[in-house]
Amino acid sequence: MTGLSGWRRVAAALRAFTGSSGERVDGTQGPLGGAVRKLAWPMAMEMVAESIFAIVDVFWVARIGIAAVAVVGLGEAAMSFVYAFALGLAIATSALVARQVGQSGRLDAAALPTGQAMSLAILLSFLLGVPACLLAEHVLSAMGADAQTAIAGAPYVRVLFAGNLSVTLMFICGASLRAAGHAGVPMRALWMANGLNIVLAPLFIFGIGSWHGMGVAGAAAATVCSRGLGVVYQLRYLARGRDGIGLRWHHLRPVPAILKRVIRIAWTGALQMLVASTSAIGLYAIAARSGNVALAGCTIALRASQFVLVPSLGVARAAAVLVGQNLGAGQPDRAASAVRFTVAVNVGVFGAMGVILFVAARAVASALTHDPLVIEEATRAMRVVACAFPFYAAGMCLQGAFNGAGDTSTPAWTNFTCFWLLQVPLAWVLAVPAGLGTFGLYVGVTIGFAVLAFCSGALFLRGRWKVHAI
Repeated sequence: MTGLSGWRRVAAALRAFTGSSGERVDGTQGPLGGAVRKLAWPMAMEMVAESIFAIVDVFWVARIGIAAVAVVGLGEAAMSFVYAFALGLAIATSALVARQVGQSGRLDAAALPTGQAMSLAILLSFLLGVPACLLAEHVLSAMGADAQTAIAGAPYVRVLFAGNLSVTLMFICGASLRAAGHAGVPMRALWMANGLNIVLAPLFIFGIGSWHGMGVAGAAAATVCSRGLGVVYQLRYLARGRDGIGLRWHHLRPVPAILKRVIRIAWTGALQMLVASTSAIGLYAIAARSGNVALAGCTIALRASQFVLVPSLGVARAAAVLVGQNLGAGQPDRAASAVRFTVAVNVGVFGAMGVILFVAARAVASALTHDPLVIEEATRAMRVVACAFPFYAAGMCLQGAFNGAGDTSTPAWTNFTCFWLLQVPLAWVLAVPAGLGTFGLYVGVTIGFAVLAFCSGALFLRGRWKVHAI
């Protein structure tokens, strides 16, 4: 089997497994329902694959010991800055590519903004990766690790940051392909990377034969190599001229006017991600005040909820692509209709998922832990947080619409207002001064997402995003 036929067979198998047809989606014409389905389904499957990536690493690392799991947790927290910048660049890439493709009707119009974002990714990966590699122990110590954990975890952080370009490029290449209508390609790339990670992780961690492996650093090495495969697969499609974008090396040469547009969109895109991730840290800190049982129950409930909700982000990404393409094509009313349709789909599907989780909360908690006190806490948490599912689903689609229009500052400010000025303080007030404990925390989380959905909806109805210039 040649290398090329091997790629094709794996891709065909993944198309059959995920239900992705592989055809390009033009969101500027035809029924909206069909466009949403063809875009959202592979994007949702892509988000599921992203969740499995994290689960595989923790599964194997947990066999080393609790300290190794702590190292992975701290390393991932340190990487949150890389993820934020990568997602910011991905949002900028998606907005610019979708707008250009919708306006011109030509896929090669996406090559220049994609190349410029990749140039920035290479620069940022170097600026973030080199200091982190040199100061790995200090990074872990600053995050609260004791001396022994910092020394043991330094190799993991070094490998992760040394290969952080694979993470960033995978986000950017995927964003460009999705925005151009090739939603199935990044999905297949991530499932391929997942398959390789499942094979490499135990080999790199524990070794084989006379080689004793790399320990916890092997998990990072497996992640970097696996995502590298995904990047290569995506680049193959980006470089294709017939039905691809036709990306070439000269597209990576800095063009100041395009770079300014990418940076203007990306920095507030990164900010909205940082605001959301840091507010989660604040919520965990409030839960920790109630003891280990409360913290464990809260962690299980929120992780289970996140796993259920992850596919909703795929629908939100579909909304972003449809908005960008239709604004580029001069069809703002169709863009608005696409957002309303995706909101209705997301609220309906994940509202139903919330009802299911509410009913099955105890069974889910019992499957994840055997401690009766933790089961009770996690059950209560899931039942309250499940009430937020429709609001979360609506809010993500509406924020995706703003991002698709290139208006990343609106989601950044709504995130800051609803999470840091409302959700976290309200959760603390209800949990501590009001004496409701973790129940108050969960109510605060639900109210925060409800307000976010209503604020985003009000700003969406004002319609300024329709004329946002990028």
